[in-house]
Amino acid sequence: MELPSLTLRPVREDDLPFLESFFADPHIAGEIAWHGYDDPRRWSRRWHQDGLLGEDSSMLLVVSGDERVGFVGWRKVPVTRITHHYNFGIGLHPDHRGKGAGTQAQRLLIRYLFAYTQVHRLEADTEMENLAEQRVLEKLGLTREGVMRGCSFRDGAWRDGVRYSILRTDPQP
Repeated sequence: MELPSLTLRPVREDDLPFLESFFADPHIAGEIAWHGYDDPRRWSRRWHQDGLLGEDSSMLLVVSGDERVGFVGWRKVPVTRITHHYNFGIGLHPDHRGKGAGTQAQRLLIRYLFAYTQVHRLEADTEMENLAEQRVLEKLGLTREGVMRGCSFRDGAWRDGVRYSILRTDPQP
């Protein structure tokens, strides 16, 4: 099966219902990404402020032609007074999971962030149970740094997480 060619682009106003569905529908979010009902309109309010491209956090849509596939996002993690890195993540619509779209989209994001920001370190976290995402991150050249015990609460239980990172000086995906 040939993978569709994916691109990343800024979120448009007509994309907001698609994006907000990830925060209003457990089926679309997926078991591991669903953390209960939240205010889905917060993304619309934020879009009207800065187009979801801010100094501290940003989001891009993942598309294949005109078809919406999912989104990628990153947030600034301050380390010292003058340094920071980014933590990034992805959400894919259920129709596109397990087909290589997550690998391709995150590869594009890593390349984008290293090409258009001065950040030296990117990191990604996932739940210990999310073996598919761990395989993707390793395939992209990220280094597994360790387990974060009891770091997130989902579905009535505390979950362990795994942190991965890639440096600007590491081989790029």
